[in-house]
Amino acid sequence: MTSDKRIRGRPKGCLRSRRLPGMPRTPHPSLLPPSPFAGGLALLAALLLLVPAGLRAQDVEERFPGVSLGITYDGRAAQTLAIQPFSGPEALASTGRRAEAIVSRDLRYSNQFQVVDSLPSSLARADESVDYAVWDQLGADLLVTGRMERGTGGQAVLMVELHDIVYREVVDRGRFPVPDPDSAEFRMAVHLASDAVVEWATGEPGIAATRIVFVRRMEDGSQDLWVVDSDGENLRRMHRQSAAEGGHPIATSPVWAPDGRRVAFVSYRSGLPRIYELDLDSGEERMVPSPRTGDYITPTYTPDGETLTFAITGGGRSGLFSYNIRQDCCFRNLTEGRHEDLSPTWSPDGRRLAFNSNRLGVGAPQVYVMDRDGGRPELLSPFRYDRPGYYTSPDWSPRGDRVAYHGRVERRGEHQILVSELGRGNRVARLTSEGVNEDPSWAPDGRHLVFVGRRNWGRGLFIVDAATGQTRTLVSGMDVRYPSWSPSFQTILAEDR
Repeated sequence: MTSDKRIRGRPKGCLRSRRLPGMPRTPHPSLLPPSPFAGGLALLAALLLLVPAGLRAQDVEERFPGVSLGITYDGRAAQTLAIQPFSGPEALASTGRRAEAIVSRDLRYSNQFQVVDSLPSSLARADESVDYAVWDQLGADLLVTGRMERGTGGQAVLMVELHDIVYREVVDRGRFPVPDPDSAEFRMAVHLASDAVVEWATGEPGIAATRIVFVRRMEDGSQDLWVVDSDGENLRRMHRQSAAEGGHPIATSPVWAPDGRRVAFVSYRSGLPRIYELDLDSGEERMVPSPRTGDYITPTYTPDGETLTFAITGGGRSGLFSYNIRQDCCFRNLTEGRHEDLSPTWSPDGRRLAFNSNRLGVGAPQVYVMDRDGGRPELLSPFRYDRPGYYTSPDWSPRGDRVAYHGRVERRGEHQILVSELGRGNRVARLTSEGVNEDPSWAPDGRHLVFVGRRNWGRGLFIVDAATGQTRTLVSGMDVRYPSWSPSFQTILAEDR
């Protein structure tokens, strides 16, 4: 992928909003997408009158100190982004339409824009120029145009431009080689174009070119690693477990390496839980040495990808340990005691470590944070001795400002996805309320989370946008566990060049 420099030197992400104070504007009806909230505000207001006083926001702090039941969402209006029908030679028309559909859904799933697509082809001019006045009258703030061409060697190339309707200029443009539409990599190639558009518009990379690895439990009780694209497509088995005599074909707790080329996981193939690393390029795997007795579980990578951090339980004394997987050496103890410290997760700068532990001795795990070099761990999750809660499976945001985990606030409550906002007095917000929700994992944008949800129809993987509260189903109809969101392949490819 190649991208031109931003025209006129305006920094990325600094696009002016069309909604200026005192200058309201009603978009053309053809650019108004159907709103899922139509008529909902009046109904919501009526329902609020029926809510018992004990459940209202002002009483939340008294019932659940430090926990907000529901996050304070970003109420700013999203910019309206229109997608002009992609153009190109007739031989590539079908490919262009498929690419346009993928880009449209990717941008909608980013939750960054009010996306308007499925527009009449008449809006695409024969000379492929952009009539900024027409798009301005129709209410668009941004416009994406695309053209499919034949590149060197006959390979299809998707040409994409982002236009700022306010300034009447091209924000940025790029060329994205794409394989044959029947190729397994076609969608990922188009995802890269979508993520470029998000970065041009916001200054931050998108998440379309990412994948989620998870565990799928089969009817015979076996568990294998599966993977799916962030839009729910290309669902497939990543790795099939084998078992030695007396062992079990069970995999659990997968986690991506920061380079996106390795996945660490726990396997019971030897009869005992041990940590393995799978090389996705070669398909080879190796086991982390186990010099101490006990169960080796809940692995994670340090931000540089050099070291695996994990828990060892049983064998007398439990704790968190690390092993340099690159150098194949240096087994190191991080915590130790008669309590159980599990599920480590590193801050992006590698200076702090979060984990859950039962060290308070109240029969319920809590989430703690400690410095890389040790010291006394600090309690992160909300806690009261008369209502200790239950908090586990933390995951540190790539932005470094939040830690997500699941837990229940009330003794008889269901597990929900919670987020502690660091630097704001560790304010805790609850992102979910329906069903049972567990095992959150951050997307590389630090905005979206994937998690396991249990509903009356079964288990599934869901994605929630922590900025807007919008939730969508990623995978359903199967017994899924332990999702882990990959790094951005757009970023990885840029670093490789």
